[in-house]
Amino acid sequence: MKKLCMLVVLTLSFAVTAAAEDWHNVSIIDTQCATKSAANPDAHKRSCALACSKSGFGIIDQSGNYLRFDDKGNQQAIKLLESSNEQDHLRVNVSGKKEGNVIHVESLKLM
Repeated sequence: MKKLCMLVVLTLSFAVTAAAEDWHNVSIIDTQCATKSAANPDAHKRSCALACSKSGFGIIDQSGNYLRFDDKGNQQAIKLLESSNEQDHLRVNVSGKKEGNVIHVESLKLM
């Protein structure tokens, strides 16, 4: 019984400490515009992303899926977009842990 309990604890511990993933050269977009801009996310304007920032941010990954950022990632995204001179073609590198369709952002950098 002790071995079984130990196995369960180790299995659960492994699931909690999942490794970080990286997404390179992916489009960042606000959640409000994600569906309508999915076909051409590079055309989405920075000014619109900032205007819709209350909806949160995420990325369109290489497979065309929208993955939302956690609160930390949303704050980082706003700072990056506010400091950028790019008007569109907003690409980023993201590192974080994916849980469902949410990325718990560890780092976020504009390309």
